Order: sequence, then C-alpha cells, then structure tokens
Amino acid sequence: MKRALSLPAIGLAIALTGPAVAASAQGYPAARPYPGVGTPVVMPPAAAPRPVEEPARQSFSGPAANAANWEIGPVIRARSRSPGMPLRPSPVSDSSAGAWSFDIPYPAPRAGHVHYVTMPVGPLDEARKITMTYRIDAAPGTQFHPQEYPGAPGTMSLYFQVRGDNWTARDQYRFARWYAPWDKVMRLEPGTHTVSIDMDDNWIAVVAFSRETAPDEFRRALANAGRIGFTFGGKGGRGHGVYATAPARFTLLDFRVE
Repeated sequence: MKRALSLPAIGLAIALTGPAVAASAQGYPAARPYPGVGTPVVMPPAAAPRPVEEPARQSFSGPAANAANWEIGPVIRARSRSPGMPLRPSPVSDSSAGAWSFDIPYPAPRAGHVHYVTMPVGPLDEARKITMTYRIDAAPGTQFHPQEYPGAPGTMSLYFQVRGDNWTARDQYRFARWYAPWDKVMRLEPGTHTVSIDMDDNWIAVVAFSRETAPDEFRRALANAGRIGFTFGGKGGRGHGVYATAPARFTLLDFRVE
C-alpha cells in the first residue's frame, strides 16, 4: 500500500533560482534552454467539466502556500514566456482569503497572457493524487480566451515536468511534460473550483502519448519529476497562454500532493 504524502515529504525545493538540477541516470540529461514550448492541442468539449465548488480552506500551509516558491513562466533562455506577468505571484495578507494571487492580463492578447505557474518538486512515484482548489474573481460576463485563438474557451490543466527538460518535445523529451487527462481540463470561469486527479488517471504527454499508451515513460517521468503546478491555454496548446476580457484575479486556496 502506498503511503500518503505531504508536499514536504515528496521533496519540494524552496529555492527557485540557481543552476539546473542534474538529472538522474533515468535518461534525462541536464537542461539546455530552447525557445519552443510544445504542448498538446486541446479541443475543449462542447460541455466543459463542471467544477466542484468548495469554500476556501483555512489550513493551507507549507511550501505550496508560499508565493516565493512559485514561478510564472516558463522561463526559457532567461526570458519568461508569460508576457505582461510578474515572475512570482503576490502573497495574500489575509490567510483565510487564500495563499497567493495574480492578476490575469486583459483585455486583449497584446496586454499579456499567463502560461505556466510551477514550483520545484521531488519524485512523484509514490504520490496517489494531486488536488487543487482555486478562486477566480471577475465581474459577470468576463471571459477567458487562449491568446492564440481569441474567442475560444480558455482552460487550465494540472501539470508536472521532469528535471532537465530541454523544451524541444523531441526524442525522450516527448515524455518530459505531462498534463491533466482530457476530462479533468478546467474551463476558466469566475468562482471557487476544485480539481483532483489520481496519478492512475490517463495523463497526457507533451506529444500525443498518454499514460495508457506510454506507461513505462509515465512511471519514469514520475520518478524524475522536477516541477509541478498548472498551465493555462486552450485550443492550440495546454500551456500556450490565456488572457481575460476584463479585470480578473486568480487566487490559490489549496494545493496538495497525497
């Protein structure tokens, strides 16, 4: 039986800067920066998954609750791929209102867009599931769109990535990034929402593969995990960026690995 894991137990790193972490002997060499960000194409379903609404949890603590541990990017070749966004989210002073937040750029792609929000993590091969609760504050009628396809629905996906990913999505790096299963992609809309994904669900790799079609590569990716978090996108790519049509704020209420 697998033991339940808290975030500290899976080796979440605190420092977000410094030299790249050398990969283990699992087949992932040290990172080399590349400009491309290849992510699986998302065609949002006609009926988007209905999020589960929950009240804000007031017991959220640990590394994931610390805004300084998270990075808004991805940062590739010393440049963030989330234009118009700060490098870190902002702490929320009232802990009952959430741990940290950031504003989503608006009202058009030229104002900027948010792509990846991640933090360091250790191996996930003993994890059972990832659960996240978040809130989006926005006026009625505010919409969220992928920056590549204005007018299409914007989405959010839970995500993890191996150490040493070079962002090419080629050769062994086809299995370096893993995104939420199709039925756990969250359509962005105001309110409080929870998404929970078992590690036994059918996670989607960066290039076409899934946990079901590449089980050995998925297990290897879990054992070599280096970052965890969530991505924003939609039609065109899971992490290709989202903007809002009016002021909107994203607040993290809870994030845990068990």
